[in-house]
Amino acid sequence: MSKPKIGFIGLGLMGAAMVGRLQSLGYELTVMGNVTRPRIDAAVAAGATEAASPAELAAASDIVMLCMDTSESVEKRMRGEDGVIAGLTPGTIVIDFGTSLPGSTKDLGAEVAEKGATYLDAPLGRTPSHAVDGMLNIMCSGDKAAFDKVEPVLKDLGENVFHLGALGNGHTIKLINNFFAMTTANAMAEAFAMADRAGVGRQDLYDVMSAGPLKSGMMDFIKAYGIDGDPDVLAFSVRNAAKDVGYYGKMAEDLGAATIMSKCAREALNTAVDQGMGDAMVPEMVDFFARRFEK
Repeated sequence: MSKPKIGFIGLGLMGAAMVGRLQSLGYELTVMGNVTRPRIDAAVAAGATEAASPAELAAASDIVMLCMDTSESVEKRMRGEDGVIAGLTPGTIVIDFGTSLPGSTKDLGAEVAEKGATYLDAPLGRTPSHAVDGMLNIMCSGDKAAFDKVEPVLKDLGENVFHLGALGNGHTIKLINNFFAMTTANAMAEAFAMADRAGVGRQDLYDVMSAGPLKSGMMDFIKAYGIDGDPDVLAFSVRNAAKDVGYYGKMAEDLGAATIMSKCAREALNTAVDQGMGDAMVPEMVDFFARRFEK
């Protein structure tokens, strides 16, 4: 059985890794970038075709994939006379791999359905290095028949592929997941900085905390920088973290649920961005708190 033709928009670190994985498995790809050229050039050199517009890309594809930074970016690529929606043909499946607002996802799903196509949200877990080896976690939701159709492709990209029900559920779960992760990360970063201020060794603090029920992967991501000096074990920028926690807050507001816990993480991350740390990795929030607590 022939492989579906794939259009891929958004070749950042994650998107480029996913494109490389698909190309290594023999998929025919049409691609478009969002910001920079080098990864587009690499994909084209490996056999991909570069589209002149999202509409052109959609018209050439059985599956359209987007891996963008914000809901606004997704909406810009989807809508308009040259957008993805304009180029869709009946039966095409569109997949948003980014972390987007559930409300935006549902609105785009309705617009895609008007063209006889189907929209799925499938936010990702893990890192670009996992994408290279097809080891992502993929949280897909939307029409089950469409999911069943693209599941073999998703399994080429991910180790753990979930179908989570109605459209928007994937993005909802991802935002809750990232809220929890970034709240934990910031708490651990502050804990190390508070140890500094109190004259307690970071290693001693970690040894005690990690011996009990607080032990977690996120704790170890922050420890990798706070003690070992490696910020890239969690290759997720402060700017993106601030965006995701902000989206969680917007989702909570839309649901009429007054979030308390997310406000501290959001304040810390946004303040760090304002202080020029937007491109730093989340584990480097240890430095943000350490500077804040300096005597």
